[in-house]
Amino acid sequence: MLTDINNVPIDQALKEQGYVIVDNLIPEDQFEKLKEACDRVVKRARDGDWKYRRLVGTQFPPWTEGTDVWGVQHLIHPDLQEPIFLQWYGSEKLMAAVCQLLHTKPEDLQMELFNLLINPQDSDFDLTWHRDAIPAETSEEVEKEKLTIPHYGTQWNTALYEDACLYVVPNSHRRVRTAEERDVTINDPKSHNMPGQLQVRLKPGQTVFYDNNILHRAAYVCTSKRATLHASMGTIEGGHHRAATIFQHGLDWMTDDRFVQSIPDSLKKPYANVRAMAQKAGLEKMETKPIH
Repeated sequence: MLTDINNVPIDQALKEQGYVIVDNLIPEDQFEKLKEACDRVVKRARDGDWKYRRLVGTQFPPWTEGTDVWGVQHLIHPDLQEPIFLQWYGSEKLMAAVCQLLHTKPEDLQMELFNLLINPQDSDFDLTWHRDAIPAETSEEVEKEKLTIPHYGTQWNTALYEDACLYVVPNSHRRVRTAEERDVTINDPKSHNMPGQLQVRLKPGQTVFYDNNILHRAAYVCTSKRATLHASMGTIEGGHHRAATIFQHGLDWMTDDRFVQSIPDSLKKPYANVRAMAQKAGLEKMETKPIH
């Protein structure tokens, strides 16, 4: 059983606080390879040679305007030709952590997103306080209802360099917003003074898993190098419930034969599972309109 940096079982910590920090989920022989691969894909994104990128000024997909990059999408895309990302995504200890958090077996996982969060070059960039799948304007009644829906998945940030960009409100993932929190998310969403906020500080090699319903935001600083692996996995128990969140990023390239042939054995069943989810959701092309 994996424990967090405070020696608490990771599934217990995530359930109680809405986030959990874990050490050493990158094998030693992969760490430098991941950093080198990140440098290559960041250069391609900043040079305009990779169109799947997150651009300053826009928080959610689609990212169509601007040139300063704060994220690189689809690290396991076959056109990037960086196999180390897929190797790590399917690595034993990482998948064990995901299984523990989701209380499931490896064969019941489903492959989802793998992106990269980086520092912009030209200016700092603040994201708004948000929950990933519940828009800020959602009424209290609907918010309460949506918070009861199980996630059937988890997401995480793994830092390759020191990273203090993420802010969360601990234990906000299972309750409706307070009046103060609602006011901030709607009227001052980039506030640096959210009641109860906590800055998540990661050392190189540390991972934070977090519930995507936790109130969170990020502050991107252009002067501090950032390369943080940002990914998610789900479980087949969710049926098609994760489809909108996942496929809003456009995963049609996952049907490419080159990608299918590159999948390591550990991820073959999770890949089959995400294809099955797409079919159940009537989204065989593995893409849908953005939520926000």
